Amino acid sequence: MDIPSRKPLQLFEDTPLVKVSAPMVRYSKLAFRNLVRKYGCDLCFTPMIVADSFIKSKNARDNDFTYCKSDRPLIVQFASSNAENFRHAAELVYPYSDGVDLNCGCPQRWAIQEGYGACLINKPELVSDIIHQTRNAICDSEFSVSLKIRIHNDTKRTVDFARQMESAGLTFLSVHGRTKEQRSEPVNYEAISLIKSSINIPVIANGDIKTLNEAEHIKKLTNVDGVMCARGLLANPSLFSGTEFTTLDCVKDWIKIAIETGTPFTCFHNHLIYMIEKLQSRADRRYFNALSSVSGVVSFLEQKYSFDVSLI
Repeated sequence: MDIPSRKPLQLFEDTPLVKVSAPMVRYSKLAFRNLVRKYGCDLCFTPMIVADSFIKSKNARDNDFTYCKSDRPLIVQFASSNAENFRHAAELVYPYSDGVDLNCGCPQRWAIQEGYGACLINKPELVSDIIHQTRNAICDSEFSVSLKIRIHNDTKRTVDFARQMESAGLTFLSVHGRTKEQRSEPVNYEAISLIKSSINIPVIANGDIKTLNEAEHIKKLTNVDGVMCARGLLANPSLFSGTEFTTLDCVKDWIKIAIETGTPFTCFHNHLIYMIEKLQSRADRRYFNALSSVSGVVSFLEQKYSFDVSLI
């Protein structure tokens, strides 16, 4: 049965608090998106994909962008340093997704050296042109064009940037409440609140959200339209259902979904390392993290947590 797409704007209109799975390199793949949707996630992003490679290489497209009919609504995030590449990449994924997002938040040195990520918040004319060209190329008002950004040290500059992007035709804005230099410093929710009050498009808050209660608190604090989780969902994919830790049912669901989707072992294993970390002793973690096969992982889980994987 085909599952109808819910376009992002409709989602924001229909949902009091849109719960979002962040774009995470290596981790926001199809199987994980299917898992978090089962536990209350409303909107998923793909991992960040480099637009230039995506356009030039069929192998890159096949490796970086996997999807299924039920994987909606879906936003494909691209890293790009120019409007032509972003526009072309957007046209390629248009038939299979609900929108594209430009990464203006990645603080990693390699990305900034290539002209990607957080350096783009200092290039408003370029980002505005990227939005314009994509809007002109894809004449579908229901297909979203969004940005994920970090903030400036001077919040007023971020507000001005957001207003300019709104004028360029931006659909919604995701804001990580740290500057590109910050890593573990407290998230600046005051800045996110100011940005939200300064523009008329939906705003998603991102940064250090680890429970549903925290997500709802940030909604009250900032009046945002949605909350986006990354590390919180890695540790607990059932976070948006209200659980404080990953449940064993969620672990079983991950095993079933990952195997059905053909997830590579490293990805399959790494997700489980995050998911059951708080359930394990230090000795068990060392043993589990060193396992090197699906059968070894399944055997450990069956013995340790007394559930029959054959019944999944």
